[in-house]
Amino acid sequence: MSESTENTRPRLLVDADACPVKAECERVAERHRIEMILVSNGGIRPSRNPLIKIVIVPPEPDAADDWIAENARARDVIVTNDIPLASRGLEIGARVLKANGQEFTEANIGNALAGREIAAHMREVTGEQGRNASFTQKDRSKFSSALEVLVQVVLRD
Repeated sequence: MSESTENTRPRLLVDADACPVKAECERVAERHRIEMILVSNGGIRPSRNPLIKIVIVPPEPDAADDWIAENARARDVIVTNDIPLASRGLEIGARVLKANGQEFTEANIGNALAGREIAAHMREVTGEQGRNASFTQKDRSKFSSALEVLVQVVLRD
């Protein structure tokens, strides 16, 4: 593959710390022969798959998010549940998907950021931590389908 072709092919960038869908991401990357980059502050096993790259960042807050935002390109697909990272990804023209299969878009990112701020304020006021819904097989299936469709769309564009 020529360098110019390689630079225009989308990649799959995964915010890998606590990501429950790494295996699903790998299957889609393998099926479409696209590079997958797992970004984490550690604890990720190396893959024998040459399409899978692992980037280990310092254990500082938001280091993985910063690396992804600084290295993502337009047409890349970012997998993250982090709303500020999703916003940064959208700003550069990447597509962004949550682990439950919901795509962040220009149309919904403002509400997501506002909801995040409200939740943070409520935690500060009440002292209570929010509870994350458990990740179900239905979420995993929805994610797999959404990622497959999104990658196909990006490859066609």
